[in-house]
Amino acid sequence: MSASSLSNPIPKSPSVPARVVNKWVILVVVCLAQFVVVLDATIVNVALPSIQRGLHFSLDSLQWVVNGYTLTFGGFLLLGGRVADLLGRRRLFIVGLIVFSVASLIDGLAQNSSMLIAARALQGVGAAFLSPAALSLLTTNFPESGERTRALGVWSAISAGGGAVGLLAGGILTSGLSWQWIFFVNVPVGALAVLAALRYIPESVADLGHHRFDVAGAMSVTSGLVLLVFTLVKAQSFGWASPTTIGLFALSAVLLAGFLVIEMRSQAPLVRLNIFNIRTLAVGDLILLLVGAGLFSMFFFTSLYAQEVLGYSALRAGLAFFPVALAIAVGAGISQALIPRLGLRMTIIVGLGLGIAGMAVMTQLPVNGTYLNLLEGLMPISIGLGLTFAPATLLGTSGVEGEDAGLASGLLNTAQQVGGAIGLAVLSTLASNRTSSLLGALHHAPSRAAFLSAEVDGFHVAFIGGGLLFIAGLLAAVALLRERHFAHVEARPLVAEAA
Repeated sequence: MSASSLSNPIPKSPSVPARVVNKWVILVVVCLAQFVVVLDATIVNVALPSIQRGLHFSLDSLQWVVNGYTLTFGGFLLLGGRVADLLGRRRLFIVGLIVFSVASLIDGLAQNSSMLIAARALQGVGAAFLSPAALSLLTTNFPESGERTRALGVWSAISAGGGAVGLLAGGILTSGLSWQWIFFVNVPVGALAVLAALRYIPESVADLGHHRFDVAGAMSVTSGLVLLVFTLVKAQSFGWASPTTIGLFALSAVLLAGFLVIEMRSQAPLVRLNIFNIRTLAVGDLILLLVGAGLFSMFFFTSLYAQEVLGYSALRAGLAFFPVALAIAVGAGISQALIPRLGLRMTIIVGLGLGIAGMAVMTQLPVNGTYLNLLEGLMPISIGLGLTFAPATLLGTSGVEGEDAGLASGLLNTAQQVGGAIGLAVLSTLASNRTSSLLGALHHAPSRAAFLSAEVDGFHVAFIGGGLLFIAGLLAAVALLRERHFAHVEARPLVAEAA
């Protein structure tokens, strides 16, 4: 059965008339679910002080409210993508929604720090099952190139802008109600999405010709990715050159190398390594890895600048990022018009060019700056990211057969999440080292003004690094893509099997 059948009448039985499924309703449902997943990555940031007071977190353990989610989300994405292909994309989408929603309820009801961190990790597992299943449902239900471009434009705007909305929502909910509501709000949204999925989304499974599951590959890649993200998160506190950090990096490398060996020998691999022979997929994943590294860091350091330098409250800092979400949505909308006219590669180049220009402005943020100074850099970055995400997602998910839709989605999400973890770990270390070096050179206790000056100088280093990451993404698009590589993106529809 072809992918087009997913948007046509679905036979319920030989004697019962088929029910028409509106593919645009499917888009709304999967994007709603993706929105809460992306939102949850940042919504807790402005609520951390309230969570710390409410559950008596230590300073060391507080970071795990964020990192517990990041670890399992990034580590289980590849597994989630392939399981969706094997067991059914709608089925895993619903399972992921239920796990995510139940974990959110436990978060809000948490009575101590351990309970909250464990539930946040469970949320990450739910998100890792949900997100690649959602994206593969989208790509298999929109086989036509024009419709797929529009659908992925909406998806990309939500994926890129959800982080900014999370900062806004976190400030509003924490200030107006309590920190528990940043988690409780997911429960009714998740329940609504589950009911809508059961009603409107048809099942989609891959025709792999077998039902074997690569247990060894799943265990090695999941443990290797979780350990890699954990090491990146803890490297600054351990010390980048410490035996602990080096040992953990080495162990994660051994696990991931073992995964590659297993996949090369497996008759039913979790990840077909020859999928990377599809140039568009490989380059799309690389671009989103680099852009994700810059994006996560941009949100982190601009949030610090707003609160620590401009002196904004949590609510005001959240409101300050509302124009960012709008600008990303505008950029994603513009990309719909540019892709048919300029092509995928040139649209990415324009988007990353704007991002680079915005990062250059951010490297000049003054200590005694204003909100206008911040917006001057954030606006071109945000519009540029909106322009970039849709064509990069098209590259990473098109040109694969339907049986690999979940795998391609898992790879794309993994690249973005792991890229974000790597970028934030490295750039925060560079920024911290720059600030510490400047303060150490004073040879006396710094004044408030001196401390802020050193801190902002550290932010400048991070923004330079973010700009270099965007430049690397632009160079990848220029050097690695040619017209012949992505001709199939417009010419060849995806193939999917419906069940």
